[in-house]
Amino acid sequence: MKAPGKASAGRTDSALLLDAALESIPYGFCVWSPEFRLVMWNRHYLDIYGFPEKRIRKGMTLEAVVRLSAELGNHPDQSPDDFLLAYRHELLQNRGGARAKVRELVQGGRTLETAHVYSPGLGWVVTHEDVSEEIASSEIIQKRKRELERQNIRLDAAVNNISQGLCMYDPKGRLVICNQPYQRIYKLPENLLKPGTQLDDILAYLFEHGMRASGNREEYIRWRREVISRGAYGKNIHELDGRIIMMQHHPMKDGGWVTTHEDITEQRQQEERIRHLARHDALTQLPNRLLFLEEMVAAEQGMDRGEHIAVLCIDLDHFKAVNDTLGHALGDRVLQQASARLWGTTRENDVLARLGGDEFALMLPGIERPADAAAIAERIVRAIGTPFAIEGHQVVIGASVGIAMSQQDGTTTDALMNNADLALYRAKNEGRSTFHFFEPGMDAAIQKRRTIESGLRVALDRHELRLVFQPLVGLKENRVTCFEALLRWDPEGRGSVSPADFIPLAEDTGLIVPIGEWVLREACRTAAQWPNDVRVAVNLSPVQFKNKRLYETVEAALRDTGLKPTRLELEITESLLLADNELTLKTLHRLRALGVRISMDDFGTGYSSLSYLRSFPFDKIKIDRSFMRDLKSKGDSLAIIKAVIGLGHSLGMSTTAEGIETEEQLTAVREQGCNEVQGFLFSPPVSAEAVSQMLAEERRSRLKRAS
Repeated sequence: MKAPGKASAGRTDSALLLDAALESIPYGFCVWSPEFRLVMWNRHYLDIYGFPEKRIRKGMTLEAVVRLSAELGNHPDQSPDDFLLAYRHELLQNRGGARAKVRELVQGGRTLETAHVYSPGLGWVVTHEDVSEEIASSEIIQKRKRELERQNIRLDAAVNNISQGLCMYDPKGRLVICNQPYQRIYKLPENLLKPGTQLDDILAYLFEHGMRASGNREEYIRWRREVISRGAYGKNIHELDGRIIMMQHHPMKDGGWVTTHEDITEQRQQEERIRHLARHDALTQLPNRLLFLEEMVAAEQGMDRGEHIAVLCIDLDHFKAVNDTLGHALGDRVLQQASARLWGTTRENDVLARLGGDEFALMLPGIERPADAAAIAERIVRAIGTPFAIEGHQVVIGASVGIAMSQQDGTTTDALMNNADLALYRAKNEGRSTFHFFEPGMDAAIQKRRTIESGLRVALDRHELRLVFQPLVGLKENRVTCFEALLRWDPEGRGSVSPADFIPLAEDTGLIVPIGEWVLREACRTAAQWPNDVRVAVNLSPVQFKNKRLYETVEAALRDTGLKPTRLELEITESLLLADNELTLKTLHRLRALGVRISMDDFGTGYSSLSYLRSFPFDKIKIDRSFMRDLKSKGDSLAIIKAVIGLGHSLGMSTTAEGIETEEQLTAVREQGCNEVQGFLFSPPVSAEAVSQMLAEERRSRLKRAS
């Protein structure tokens, strides 16, 4: 048989018709004889494999065709021999009349689907169809299907794993879909979660089970319907089972809507905590400055109507010493207990606040008489002045209170706070642990204090400080045995400033540390020029013990001036041992081991003096001048003096009586066995030059008596 399209003139009409039919088939067609020789084929067969028309002929063996096909780049995944062996095997296995299919890979990466059926007497009729596009299309469809499945899985995971409840409704108010958080938030039964459930049915269930919204049930449903009909965004807060839930309504273009539901209970609680912290002190839980000033501003409206209030500014006395000696943790405990005591002194409508540090403020509404404010201030001073027992420590502090009354002392928040603060300064300057009302002219006193502070900061550089010395007379030796160094300040152009004015201020500001170091060095330098049997006494402030290098400072002063340690006395007050601080005691022991004498000044004026004598072996006790002053007026003063002197002797400590101004006082302490006396009866404080003259004169007198 000739190739289609080349029929001879002698061919029959039926043959021509067959040729035309074969050429019209949209896929390749060929017939292999039982001996595997090519019987017939069509044009598509040649095209699909890329066979040149001249190289394909009738009777061509299957092997020759396969090798030609491989030569043209077909079947790249197999060798010609392997392909031939496999293809012949397939044909031989298919001789039962069934139609078998197999796919081949040809040039250009195309895939052919070959179908063959065996016809007895003819051989195998084979069709070859290019299914590359069909396969690609099928793969695209499958890929899209798999991607859609993945997207659905992701969407389902996302919808059910978000923290918010979510549901969608169609334009008729029927549920389309909802997620698991939505079910958990409202604890809805399964029958209300099915697609098609009406919104009204879900709302009816929720209200029946305790849901509460702003307004009543009818108002809420009316609001929801209005939002739905307008196709507008809406938001509402409602409660269910003690939880606060925020619902947001999001309209869709088709008339349906999506709602999100979020449990904001913890968020609201956190917001409330933040609001509380913003207006309350974290340590004491009292209102802070912000809330106190807000309350004061609100009270101004009442003052405009003639109502009266009192404002108290409160400072804890000696609290810094507690912090520095016992640490901030215990200091915080003191603040907490002090706050509780302050709160216990107030009335129901009073506003107590911690302004910061150890500063408090108290607003007393409805207070018209100063006496009523004074009564509360007295309670505060008394409550805070009682010793605190904390973690085995007895802590003694105090409270100073400044009072300003509305109308007479101010009609605005700023004026009352400022004037109460001025009154507080006066209370602190008058000895602390007391209260004081505001008085006109106090502002001038505060300005004076500020002027003193600014001048004190440059006093050392300007060489405005000087020392004077008051003698201590040994009663047994009948001579001057020691001089107490006392600080004086003569600012340029202003005359002298009283030590009672500038020393407390120096302690408050910390300036006492550099000033105290200068005093120590100057006193040692001056005393080094005196006879070896005369000592010098220097007062140490508790603030100086905050400097961890105090021991090194004393040691350097002695070394640099050449003064023997045994000739230096350091005087401390009971307040230094208030907290029984280990570092303080360690420093005192090191100084005493160096040879320096340690004296307790103003003995008997503080708390628990006897316990302090047990905590450290002092060399000397100085009896406060107040006992000398009251010797005539108070009969128990002599008994106290006698007891203190006896106590000192029993403990191996010498005693010095301060404030001796009369012969009667001198006789009294001499009879009780006092070791030293100090006071104006012998000499006021004098300059270093006068000390030298005094000692020289005393030496001449001794020599004269000896001769």
